[in-house]
Amino acid sequence: MYQFGFEKLEVWQDARKLTTAIYKLTEKFPESEKFGLTNQLRRASVSIGANIAEGTSRFSAKEQAHFSSITYGSLMEILNHLIIAFDLGFIVEEELLSMRNKIQPLSIKINNLRNSQSARDKKG
Repeated sequence: MYQFGFEKLEVWQDARKLTTAIYKLTEKFPESEKFGLTNQLRRASVSIGANIAEGTSRFSAKEQAHFSSITYGSLMEILNHLIIAFDLGFIVEEELLSMRNKIQPLSIKINNLRNSQSARDKKG
């Protein structure tokens, strides 16, 4: 089966795993949060992989770096929402730490991708 370029990227594969973990984690959130934190976390997690994929379809390094910046922002949004979910008692500390351990290496990979794209843009 043919694979598109983004599917081969480790950063996209990690984003896909994070999205799955977010969906599983939010399954146990209160029903009253269906349109609140549950929705926000899920949308932000899907956005990470989607923006990596969309960025790879762009021809200029500047545009690619722009999508990587959006990706990083979505990742930080997830961390913020998880901290709030912990504060509200929707997740326990162990779950928050587990998610942070997924987010931290992914943040490095996204930054490395963005830095690489920005460097290519400057070489022009």
